[in-house]
Amino acid sequence: MPSFDIVSQVNSMEIENAVNQAQKELLNRFDLKNSQALIVLEKDEIKLSAEDQFKVKALVDIVFGRLAKRQISMKSVEKLEPDVSPLGHARQVIKIKQGLESAVAKQVTQAIRDLKIKVTSQIQGDSVRVTGKNRDDLQAVIQALKGKDFPSALQFQNFRE
Repeated sequence: MPSFDIVSQVNSMEIENAVNQAQKELLNRFDLKNSQALIVLEKDEIKLSAEDQFKVKALVDIVFGRLAKRQISMKSVEKLEPDVSPLGHARQVIKIKQGLESAVAKQVTQAIRDLKIKVTSQIQGDSVRVTGKNRDDLQAVIQALKGKDFPSALQFQNFRE
């Protein structure tokens, strides 16, 4: 039976490259020279810190610009609220979302059911497996899902005959 998986993943090498480029830009930016601004990548988080909230906002702009240039979907990135200490030092965390959340997976399976195409969809952890007898039906499902707007970026993998 032909099948494919619907996932929401971000290439970790692209994230690492974007953070490295942002760190290089940080060293060359005139408004951030001689400051204690830092951009650090930790597993599924990018941590930003600087002396004040204005500089953290500049760091966020740098990082988001670099992520966009590396074709990383902004749906896969979540910006948390900045933490400002009483002394003025500011920190912010940018989370990188990996895998489909259960609510999004339910939306995807519901959208597939609404298409009235003879395929079956199953939620398997942080992905959705779609199977069908006809390869053309699976391709129609992919095209229909690409046309819809979901809260997460979707990728289609493991297309099997």
